[in-house]
Amino acid sequence: MTDEVAKALLSVRNLVVEFDTRYGPVRAVDDISFDIFPNETVGIVGESGCGKTVTGLSLLRLVPSPPGRIVQGSIILNGSDLAQLPEKDMARLRGDEISMIFQEPMTALNPVLSVGEQMTDVLRQHRSITKRAARDAAIDMLLKVGISVPEKRIDEYPHELSGGMRQRVMIAMALSCNPKLLVADEPTTALDVTTQAQVLEQIVMLQEEFHMAVILITHDLGVIAETCQRAIVMYCGNIVEAGTTADLFERPRHPYTKGLLESIPRLRDERIPELPVIPGMVPDLMSLPAGCRFADRCQYVQADCRQTPPRLKVSDDTRSGVACYHPLNQEPGLVRTPA
Repeated sequence: MTDEVAKALLSVRNLVVEFDTRYGPVRAVDDISFDIFPNETVGIVGESGCGKTVTGLSLLRLVPSPPGRIVQGSIILNGSDLAQLPEKDMARLRGDEISMIFQEPMTALNPVLSVGEQMTDVLRQHRSITKRAARDAAIDMLLKVGISVPEKRIDEYPHELSGGMRQRVMIAMALSCNPKLLVADEPTTALDVTTQAQVLEQIVMLQEEFHMAVILITHDLGVIAETCQRAIVMYCGNIVEAGTTADLFERPRHPYTKGLLESIPRLRDERIPELPVIPGMVPDLMSLPAGCRFADRCQYVQADCRQTPPRLKVSDDTRSGVACYHPLNQEPGLVRTPA
């Protein structure tokens, strides 16, 4: 392990996650590796079904089993391999060293328990404090996430709160024990545009206050641009590109990344009325092509792209890399030749 990797808060290596289906096992996440460093915000972006949510769930060992399971790889957090920890030890880490904000708070929150009961349960599970102290800490955290009159809201039930408030409660619960790593899975998907902006701003402010690392899982490149220092682009269970947000937006190297950027809605010239799209369909995970999984949709495809899958090689210096034999805007030494 290099010195740079040794300093990482989280190191994921060769992670493979499979789901059993009636037709056989399917790899939702296929041999991915990445690092997360202290105090940084990293976005994982891609189309629906690309494996980004399964990646996030895997980090907390929350992939539903059955039918899902981690079949290979390591997830090193502060020197401990979460993939190998007994469930009892993993339960102690969840909500303490690593927390998650789920995509839909109405299903993540318990509908028959008040906000206060749920928050104090989390605090008392990980901290040796009284009920009164836990309630006071919960009220203080609700105030930090922007909920007005927290002394009243803490005794309400999830259905009594708006979508934005429920999401703020989820954030408060996730941060109540000051985790080192927060995984936020599409935290603004079900919210209106104004509330989305407020919630994202809240996450950024709290990230700075609590000095934690954040993994932001989203399909929205605009969210990545506003909040993340680095980004990881996933396609069909693989990481196809990684790099700083500025580099990905200014000099995308993978054709898929370029296609995603071009498909962002924006004010356009009247002579170009149609929104560009990436042609074709994502391949079936049960019958993947022999070579690059993006080859059938790529306008730059060549013969060698269809022979062997390109592998991601990330530079230790720039933390950037691309899995493509013929990358765009390419710097030397960042693509691996066929295995």
